[in-house]
Amino acid sequence: MPGMTSENTVVPIDFSDLSYAALDRALEISSGTGKVHVIHVLSALSTMEPGNLYGTITTESRIDSTKEHLKNKLTGEKYRDVQIHVTIGDAGREIANFAQKVAAELVVLSSQGQGFLEHLLVGSVAERVVKLATCPVLVLRA
Repeated sequence: MPGMTSENTVVPIDFSDLSYAALDRALEISSGTGKVHVIHVLSALSTMEPGNLYGTITTESRIDSTKEHLKNKLTGEKYRDVQIHVTIGDAGREIANFAQKVAAELVVLSSQGQGFLEHLLVGSVAERVVKLATCPVLVLRA
């Protein structure tokens, strides 16, 4: 996007190809001079989930495992300075809150990433981020 720059950008990653394409676009926008924060939001586990019930899966282990997966996925020179963050909660709200917390100038995300049925039931994460974010949001077409 010619002429567009951001010194502090947030990119939600849901492990879809589209979210990684959004990350690549954010890196272009930051031109190697700005910070790029990748955030993945995990859903909360039910207290009755077997791993949660027996204590074999903890919040910390889920976060650590997800961070490690992202680090392994984001290898290569262009991802060297990307900062990785993982949290738990409602994706739209957590992304908007995180963007405010890090004083983001821009959030870059894909318009799709979840299935059709999930979109009907809970709405689009992109829609929620657009409504809740206090900074500009760039929604890329799928």
